[in-house]
Amino acid sequence: MKRYLVSVSAKFSLAIISLLLTANGALCQQGRLSEQIGNVKSVAAIPHGMVFTMDNAYAEITTYGPAIVRIRISREIPLKDFSFAIDDLSTAYSFKSTEPLNDQTVLTTDSMKVVVQHNPFRLTFYNAHGKMICGDDKELGVSWWGNHVSCYRQLHPDEKFIGLGEKTGDINRRGQYYQNWNSDVPAYALNQDPLYATIPFFIGIHDDICYGTFFDNTHHSYFNFGGGADEELYHFGADDGEMNYYVFGASTIENILKDYTSLTGRTPLPPIWSLGYQQCRWGYANSNDLLNIAKTLREKKMPADVVYMDITYMDHYKVFTWDPINFPDPGAMVRELKKMNFDLITIIDPGIKVEKGYRAYEEGVAQNNFVKYPDGHLYIGSVWPGRCHFPDFTKVSTRKWWGNNFKASHTDIGIRGFWNDMNEPAAWGREFPNLVQFGEGDNKATLFTVKNAYGLLMARATYEGTKSLMNGQRPFVLTRASYSGIQKFSAQWTGDNVASDEHMLLGQRLLNSMGVSGIPYVGMDVGGFVGDATAALYVRWMNLAIYSPLFRNHSEINSRSHEPWLFGEENTNFIRSLLEQRYKLLPYLYSTFYTAHNSGMPVNRMLPIFYTYDENVYNNKYGNQYMFGDNLLVCPVDSKTFATEIYLPGKGTKWYRLSNDEMYDGGQSHLVASPLNDLPVFVKEGGIVPMQSVVQSTKEAGDGILYIHVWKGNAVNNFTWYEDDGNTFGYEKNIFSKRIISYQPVNNIINIGKTEGSYDSKYKKIKLILHGFTERVSGNINNKTVVPMKDGRNTVFEFSNSTAELVVNLK
Repeated sequence: MKRYLVSVSAKFSLAIISLLLTANGALCQQGRLSEQIGNVKSVAAIPHGMVFTMDNAYAEITTYGPAIVRIRISREIPLKDFSFAIDDLSTAYSFKSTEPLNDQTVLTTDSMKVVVQHNPFRLTFYNAHGKMICGDDKELGVSWWGNHVSCYRQLHPDEKFIGLGEKTGDINRRGQYYQNWNSDVPAYALNQDPLYATIPFFIGIHDDICYGTFFDNTHHSYFNFGGGADEELYHFGADDGEMNYYVFGASTIENILKDYTSLTGRTPLPPIWSLGYQQCRWGYANSNDLLNIAKTLREKKMPADVVYMDITYMDHYKVFTWDPINFPDPGAMVRELKKMNFDLITIIDPGIKVEKGYRAYEEGVAQNNFVKYPDGHLYIGSVWPGRCHFPDFTKVSTRKWWGNNFKASHTDIGIRGFWNDMNEPAAWGREFPNLVQFGEGDNKATLFTVKNAYGLLMARATYEGTKSLMNGQRPFVLTRASYSGIQKFSAQWTGDNVASDEHMLLGQRLLNSMGVSGIPYVGMDVGGFVGDATAALYVRWMNLAIYSPLFRNHSEINSRSHEPWLFGEENTNFIRSLLEQRYKLLPYLYSTFYTAHNSGMPVNRMLPIFYTYDENVYNNKYGNQYMFGDNLLVCPVDSKTFATEIYLPGKGTKWYRLSNDEMYDGGQSHLVASPLNDLPVFVKEGGIVPMQSVVQSTKEAGDGILYIHVWKGNAVNNFTWYEDDGNTFGYEKNIFSKRIISYQPVNNIINIGKTEGSYDSKYKKIKLILHGFTERVSGNINNKTVVPMKDGRNTVFEFSNSTAELVVNLK
């Protein structure tokens, strides 16, 4: 490796030259210049790819699928391969052809071509049609400044960028700079960066082409999409580690997400109860407080499934304990909640109080489970309990120990939900020293490497540990901090937001961005965690939140209480109807989660996923809009606006307002009413939305009828209706029910396909409800005439459910 020295005047003593020895032995000093990757000196084949040796670096190019190429660049030959995000780094794929030439090497798959220029080393990626998707900047490419490594790329004139997970700003990231360093940021500003999560995955869009990039590096990293560089180029990099990234060349965003999540993982199916309404507050002081909240929800017939305990349930904030005075019998309390069909979720922070006689502390020290300084003594940071040690979640043994700690205090008494907080990791004073160490033997690393992955590792320990203790039941885990791959273990919420219209709308953009970055189970604190929500804001936020994967109301101890009956009788009645709508939509929502589990598609889908090359969907006026599943388009509006401009995409497509079936043309904007009691939500023509009857909890059976709503249109549409028991992992053993519902307008047929799987549906009857069919409709089902009913303007067919194919012929 080259070392650089600067000349100094004789009047300066060499003693004041600032020379620092970095972790990899490079000599650092003031005045250092950048170092370029250099020219290719040799090329060789390796399993599944090629290796290139340059003047100043070493690069491996391998393939993980027809449209997935991995680039791994380091200054020296890497000794090991590891990822916090990807469980299995092996690959079964190889390039279709490799052509080393004098001045370049060409590697091809069925869907991509990689051209490697030799002098200097530069990479350009093409799709199967020979169109460039992305490529290194011709002058810069990959370079280092000390240990900082960066990749500079060409920026196309019309290029847009989406993704990066939990990032503020507009959905199009072009012209912006972002960094990743998971941070505790209460009441964060509307332009705060970074926040709590590191998801270094983005999608570029230009010239009717899209592509993805995943920069798998957990160090402090940054992404500059043309900002500060006259938009001539864009670049990404990190303060240390390898230039290790994946390029995804599939032709659609949907398939890019499928490929990205094939590597980083997909969400398990959530417990069905976690999709119901969740009531939380920092401030429920004792078991009577919590039970009264649950009782009031039931008395007022406000559907709900979950209540939470924040830090006040613990004995002096010590995790895995209960306050013996205010919660003398937590098991009895949980049993009372279960009698009312409630699940309890409790908060768990990583800090373990330094206290003799405290079991978690004593065990952690004895079993070598805590983070250390380089000299071996245990790191101490102060958080809620006071002076604390912190688990080293990089170690398998620590993760197992952590998971087993839930047994006596949680799972044995029936708790099935676990809320991981303060896991950036956070301590008073904000930051741990970067030199604290994790791991052991050859796997040691400092906080500098582990910090951005700490929340992921804690969530993994919590999920895997509780899953092993719950006798086949699905655990629910919620985390604040994360790294790519978090979707395998946990839902995520957007942290300590503020009770304001601006935060409500920002939060929705965050959720949509997290979705397009591979995390489908996301939510925000409804009503705002910090501050006092007005009645209007609260009502609007609750209306928006029913179209969210996670529906959790949460507020801090010194703010106005946000229980849904506290904003006046009229608002209480309307909020009750919103909660009822959420529960009616559960068959649609759970089926959408099946799609997320199966293919990586999010639940909340920002419009570029489906309308990638429609310039209007990147317009900031419409940047908050999103699809909720396949067929519902949601248009967020602040609490002070009662008529708003919305954009309905798809020229030639018809859209129906969900609340009244009023029809609108796609491919244009519309000024629509947006009163507090009617958030603008639209259904795409041909839309299929299965619903159920109102229930007070997911534990209730309902009336046994599946209400399949279909809106008339001109295009064929399919929807996957999915069911299982909602609580166990039986679906992994084929214990599920899956059917394809198809609307075929040319033939006037609605087809409910034959059941796949062995689960017996809880819906014994089906009501098919037709919207927008203005002419008189009759029909037969499997050639048996059925007389329809009228429900207002809608036509309704009712018939028995069965596992066989059901064909409804409309006449």
